[in-house]
Amino acid sequence: MTFLGHVAFRELLERFGGCGLLFSEMCSARTVPTEKPSASKHFRWRPQELPHLACQIMGGEPDEMAAAAERIEAEGFFGVDLNFGCAASSICRRSCGAALLRSPELAVRIVARVRRAVGVPLTVKFRTGWRDDPDAAVQLALGFEAAGADALTFHPRVAPDRRARRARWEYIGRVKQAVRIPVFGNGDVFDPAACLRMLRQTGCDGVSLGRIAIAKPWVFAEWVNGFRPGPGIYRETADALLELTARHFDDKAAALRMRRFLFYFAANFRFGHSLFGRVQSASRAADIRRALEEFFAVPPELSASPNLAFLQ
Repeated sequence: MTFLGHVAFRELLERFGGCGLLFSEMCSARTVPTEKPSASKHFRWRPQELPHLACQIMGGEPDEMAAAAERIEAEGFFGVDLNFGCAASSICRRSCGAALLRSPELAVRIVARVRRAVGVPLTVKFRTGWRDDPDAAVQLALGFEAAGADALTFHPRVAPDRRARRARWEYIGRVKQAVRIPVFGNGDVFDPAACLRMLRQTGCDGVSLGRIAIAKPWVFAEWVNGFRPGPGIYRETADALLELTARHFDDKAAALRMRRFLFYFAANFRFGHSLFGRVQSASRAADIRRALEEFFAVPPELSASPNLAFLQ
């Protein structure tokens, strides 16, 4: 199973174990060639994670993407991951992410150009496209394979649909049947039973987790290695991530990343909105720490299962 996240969160995941392949935060291909990891907000890593870490990049120009990939290979990453799946308007306005699915020939040219530039594993993350047409997704997959991609991560939703409708797992099966390279399925996998169903129903080679891995960072260890979380796991995990983000980032950046994490983490609790409400305006790690102490002063009531279905 795979996951994408920032360096502090990846370190937390590795403490639990169970995750097969990690992906970096999405990095801009335009800036990667000259980025200083010690100062970068996204292009940073721990040396010990490089053997199982792919760096994810976004961009709309083949030569820029290739130059970024060359830097990534030179730094010793396991591989390069091309993001053609992010549907955020701020990304699509820059003709990056899922916007490239409107121009499939350009997307395929980018894959081919990056393939010529590097010898490390090359993966592509993509969506169904901008209309609900599995045939279009199959054609994209075939194009990426022919251009030299080594594996695909497929999220079976149209780009305008963030998560308003269920993921169309049957489309994953269509893509898997069409190509010979590995395909990782993604979308609406919140428990081990769903993970197993996706594998069996689609024939995909692996599963990429998103929201549930943020809400429960021990999920890989639990599903893969039989880890059994104790009653203090929620407080311990939040405290551990706060300590790691404060170590890896400056105070403002650490607070921002903790707010994003707590948006999903709060879904574990019946009254989790009160936790997120305490941190929405937090600008310092100390503010986050105080909010966590207040929230956990009385053991919070857990939800039957995290309410993640409509979290973006």
